[in-house]
Amino acid sequence: MRVVFLGPPGVGKGTQADFVAQKYEIPKLSTGDLLRESVAKETSLGKEAKGFMNRGELVPDAVVIGLVEEKLGSPECHKGFLLDGFPRTVTQADQLSTYLTSRGEALDHVVYFSLSKSEIVRRISGRRSCPDCKAVYHLESVPPKSEGMCDACGKSLVQRNDDKPETIESRLAVYQEQTAPLTEYYRARSILVELDGAGLVSAVQDRLVALLAQPRVG
Repeated sequence: MRVVFLGPPGVGKGTQADFVAQKYEIPKLSTGDLLRESVAKETSLGKEAKGFMNRGELVPDAVVIGLVEEKLGSPECHKGFLLDGFPRTVTQADQLSTYLTSRGEALDHVVYFSLSKSEIVRRISGRRSCPDCKAVYHLESVPPKSEGMCDACGKSLVQRNDDKPETIESRLAVYQEQTAPLTEYYRARSILVELDGAGLVSAVQDRLVALLAQPRVG
């Protein structure tokens, strides 16, 4: 199974990616994880990426794509993979397609997680984090035992700037602007499928399993 998950922040695709990776025994890959792994292992691409990161610059497409291709070609991915949040641009999507074609492979599904903006804002703005042990809570779904206090270490919880409503609105606008061409790219190839991200985690999982069981149509 070769799958890509797309969707704005707060739709729950990370939670579902963990579920799919475990259920189907395939690795979940994200560019952030790949960057950290390559830097830690001091690979040639990792060293190149580290230089950009140390200067506070975005890691170029060529390096990111190289890291992805390097990982996809490893034995770990022989049964398939799940790409979470990659590709982010049409250029990256083209490169991924070219690479897979060269191996006689193709994506089975590109799943776009859809959710109303109001629900995304509600979900993200309810997050609270511990500045000390980094534990994460949610005021509604995973509240701390004592209001405003971390269960693990007792420190006062904070709301990160990224989780404030005004910041979320900005992040969603940027995401929509950057990824709209990407969703159209996959839709034109009849491989994009939309998944309703609303409701209980278990309900979304059930819909996702049913979707992944469908044959590839692209």
